[in-house]
Amino acid sequence: MPTTAPAALAFADVTASDSALRRFLHGLPGVDAVGLEARAASLGTRSIKTTSKAYAIDLAISMIDLTTLEGADTPGKVRALAAKAVRPDPTDRTTPTTAAVCVYPDMVATAKAAVAGSGVKVASVATAFPAGRAALPVKLADTADAIAAGADEIDMVIDRGAFLAGHYLKVYEQISAIKAECGDRARLKVIFETGELSTYDNIRRASWLGMMAGADFIKTSTGKVAVNATPANTLLMLEAVRDFRAQTGVQIGVKPAGGIRNTKEAIKFLVLVNETVGEDWLDNHWFRFGASSLLNDLLMQRQKLATGRYSGPDYVTVD
Repeated sequence: MPTTAPAALAFADVTASDSALRRFLHGLPGVDAVGLEARAASLGTRSIKTTSKAYAIDLAISMIDLTTLEGADTPGKVRALAAKAVRPDPTDRTTPTTAAVCVYPDMVATAKAAVAGSGVKVASVATAFPAGRAALPVKLADTADAIAAGADEIDMVIDRGAFLAGHYLKVYEQISAIKAECGDRARLKVIFETGELSTYDNIRRASWLGMMAGADFIKTSTGKVAVNATPANTLLMLEAVRDFRAQTGVQIGVKPAGGIRNTKEAIKFLVLVNETVGEDWLDNHWFRFGASSLLNDLLMQRQKLATGRYSGPDYVTVD
């Protein structure tokens, strides 16, 4: 299996200056928007039958970063969410656990205690989430606090203003610095907020920038803007990690987040993964869903397959 170590040495010349980095990123092949959207839509029409659907539902559950990122979050709410991550369906112990619980840094210790011994990871947003508009020392301190509290994964946001202004080296250096702060203690997910990047070309450039700087995952969105994960932008990012591995031997994960609310949509994303990058990514070490409401629909569909009856939302817990 390819290493997850940063591929920075392979791009040392490219990242030596802002102008060199700009030439590289703007030299990437342009995105055929019509072709990209048509392929994403075509893959989304594929259907899978009962046995495969049961497998896909369990796989999707195991890939969820069960998330609460609200100003009103309390320790009690985080403990309840963590309990659901560990045992999504208390009536059926064969239900897989979710991949992680994702919370604000001040809730990491609470979540960590609640999932202890379960294998469920604790992810923490950091770096002035969701805007990413803070000085680097503040971002580093935010990251360090989360890791000190027990975070296994850090979901950082890039400074979209700097990126859109063409200050690519600044964004690269900030990602690299956060990755260095994570070290071997936490995996790093880099959030682009694709809905604010305006073009598919920018999403491709951001994907390569994040991977070159040391991201372990590239992630679409914060879930805090109007446009979040879509099949097209996720397909584009999957193509980027595929091409990056072909060039460097380094495998990078992908996390669509925000707006994926039901089983049908989740399965469409799994088809995208299978058809674009293959089975190597069909594992929660390499693919995640950033979601909250998605889990309930997956559980209801799972119960329907098992019993033949649709139980409805009253039979699952409210997050």
